[in-house]
Amino acid sequence: MPNPLKYNKKFDELNEEEKKLLEINKKTIADFVEQSPAISDVNYATRNAHAKTYGIAKGTFWVDPDIPEALQPFFDKEKFDLTIRFSNAQLKIKNSKRDIPAYGFAVQIKDENGGLLANYPLVNFPLFPINSVSTFLKLFTAINQSYNKKWSSFFSLAAQLIKTIPSILTGSFIKNTLKLIGKKNDFILSFNYHSVGAYRLGDHMIKIKISPKSIDKTTGRKQKIKEALKNYFQNHDFTADVLIQICYDLKDQPINKLNVEWKNSPFIKIGEIKINKGSLLDSQTCTNELLSFNPFESKLIFQPVGKIQKLRDEAYKVSVQTRRKINKLLHGK
Repeated sequence: MPNPLKYNKKFDELNEEEKKLLEINKKTIADFVEQSPAISDVNYATRNAHAKTYGIAKGTFWVDPDIPEALQPFFDKEKFDLTIRFSNAQLKIKNSKRDIPAYGFAVQIKDENGGLLANYPLVNFPLFPINSVSTFLKLFTAINQSYNKKWSSFFSLAAQLIKTIPSILTGSFIKNTLKLIGKKNDFILSFNYHSVGAYRLGDHMIKIKISPKSIDKTTGRKQKIKEALKNYFQNHDFTADVLIQICYDLKDQPINKLNVEWKNSPFIKIGEIKINKGSLLDSQTCTNELLSFNPFESKLIFQPVGKIQKLRDEAYKVSVQTRRKINKLLHGK
């Protein structure tokens, strides 16, 4: 294969304006999480994104025996233990039968001693609608404020949404949006899941894709998603291929342009995820809300790359710290 482009910390660097906007955004994240029990009408503090947990499962990552030689040093064991969270991207938890099909498949990888190797929060839409860090921070701040301050921030939110329109009018974004609309009623486990941004693999930079095998997309159509997921794992195993793309050229595989798909970088299978039937954990526990899938808690050689990704570092920290503080106060844990 051609020589991969090497990681450089310059891909992650924020300018001074972006840093100031990030500090404002962090405050609104903390405010949202503190108010989240009332916002979602639950007895615990929720995440400020992907608030709704459908289920937590234990699984295994089996390394492909034919993995390319250049990648073998990163996968030096036959298998790795996983914790997987299935979620919905909405900030507010709603007790509805059918949620919008914006699903999360967050994967936590442990070593043989139970130590954390990597967290990968994956989603069922491969692109992100905003490339500008400033635009994203202003929009996310306005969204958080809209939940806390209701109508007083409506015009600010509307103005920021208008600014995102040009970046969603790419061929890649329109194609994937139409594809998602066509699959809106499909079973949560039948979707492909993607890392929206890039991640390090040592000095390489990669994108990740999980592709399920032999899943009936019509499963559970008359059930709530949580119920359908529970029923599925009572009777079935789940298997999915784990694939990566490698960055060779920023023109074809841009790091900080997230609204287009990578091209001229073939998918490489590195292994499979296996979740055995009966592996879904008890969802009626606050312990699930204390779990963190922050990708910046990963080993350095597996961490996210890019400016939008960098924002998640501080956002995750504020969210999980506030969530754990509130939940310990509420539940005495």
